[in-house]
Amino acid sequence: METPLAIAIDGPVASGKTAVGRLVARRLDMRFLDTGSMYRAVTRVALDRGVDVDDADALTALAEQLDLRVSFTGGADRLTADGTDVTNGLRTPDVEHGVSPVSRVPGVRRSLVAQQRRMAADGPIVMAGRDIGTVVLPDAPVKVYLEASARVRARRRRADADDSASEADEQRVLESLIRRDKIDSERADSPLRPAEGAAIIDTDDLGVEQVADKIVSLVERG
Repeated sequence: METPLAIAIDGPVASGKTAVGRLVARRLDMRFLDTGSMYRAVTRVALDRGVDVDDADALTALAEQLDLRVSFTGGADRLTADGTDVTNGLRTPDVEHGVSPVSRVPGVRRSLVAQQRRMAADGPIVMAGRDIGTVVLPDAPVKVYLEASARVRARRRRADADDSASEADEQRVLESLIRRDKIDSERADSPLRPAEGAAIIDTDDLGVEQVADKIVSLVERG
């Protein structure tokens, strides 16, 4: 049986993984999964079910039992948890506050990696995250690592949040990104780094369309 096509896109926060990955998926008629949304989904369900986001054992048990599925419905990517669409509840303030401790739990990571691999086995998929090419899908035929300077990423993140935000806001975002980069790159479990054989694309001076063009070209070249 032929293995379904998988495109692994990794990179630091605000490097453009989600926007680029979604566009590549649309162009190639593939499903798209932002794996970060799965950690948010576990957080959402934990909060809704009264599970303490600081209880590693309870979170691991929840993640092991939770059935997460991705689909493309009504022109948008949707994520369900145990059959309930949780997409619209993944960016709320309580999830923003709780997702960091949830995503650090090794048992949660192991469970979600297993689910991500099952999703990839279901058919062609573009998957974006921080450990897709290194851990989740190390045998993916197309692996990409998006780079961008912290300053450019802070500017993008500020623009996404509010075009009227001040330079002071951008500085706070920059400092937050630098801290997150340090945590992601130095963590013992699945540290952020380019996968072996990954195409490294510097996105500082490229738009989403241009980056997507480069990835589609990698796929077409086989």
